[in-house]
Amino acid sequence: MYDLYVVTDETLSRGLTHTEIACCSVVGGANVIQLRDKYKSSRELYEIACEIRKFCQNRALFFVNDRLDIAIAAGADGVHLGQNDLPIEAVRKIVPQNFLIGISVGNVDEAVAAESAGADYVAVSPVFSTLSKMDAGVGCGIEAIRKIRATVKCPVIGIGGINADNAAELIEAGLDGVAVISAVVSASNVTAAAQNLSEIIRDAKERHA
Repeated sequence: MYDLYVVTDETLSRGLTHTEIACCSVVGGANVIQLRDKYKSSRELYEIACEIRKFCQNRALFFVNDRLDIAIAAGADGVHLGQNDLPIEAVRKIVPQNFLIGISVGNVDEAVAAESAGADYVAVSPVFSTLSKMDAGVGCGIEAIRKIRATVKCPVIGIGGINADNAAELIEAGLDGVAVISAVVSASNVTAAAQNLSEIIRDAKERHA
C-alpha cells in the first residue's frame, strides 16, 4: 500500500505545481501522495488539497503534512505528523473513522511509541542525509531500518536521500515502501521518474518475498 510515496515540493520542482507533481507521480505509479508546503496560506493549501484529493480518489492515498485541519477539511485519507506535532491520541478524537495517521520516527523507541499510540505507519526519517529537508538531521542508516522493522508490526517506510540507486537495498532491508521528494519531484520527467522507482520497488519486493 505504501510502495512509492511522493512528497510534493514546489521549491524543488522544475516549475510544476503541487497538483501537477501529484498527478504526474500517480500516473507514473506512485500510490501515496503527501502535500507538503510550509509557506502557503491555509486557503491556498485547502484549495490545492481539494484538487489533489479529487485526482487521487481511487488511484492513490492522499496525506497532508502537519496540517490536520487541511487534511480533514479537504477529505484527505490521512495526515503525516512529526514528533513535535499533536499526539495521536488527540488526533483520533477529532478525525473521521478510518482516517490514517503516519508518524516520523528516528529510532526504535519512537517507532514503538508511535505504533503503541495507534500510528497506521511509521516513516523513518532521514534514512540518509538529504538536502531536500534542511531540518531533517543526520541519516540513521540501513541498520536502523532493520532494527525498527524487527520491532514493530505496522508498515515502515523510509524517507531522506532515497533514490533509484538505493531504493531496492532499502526494500530488501525491510521497508514496506520508500518516500521521496527530489528523486521524483526534481526530475525532468516526473512521470518517468516515478515509473522507474515503482518498477524498482516492485522488483525488489518480488525478490524479497
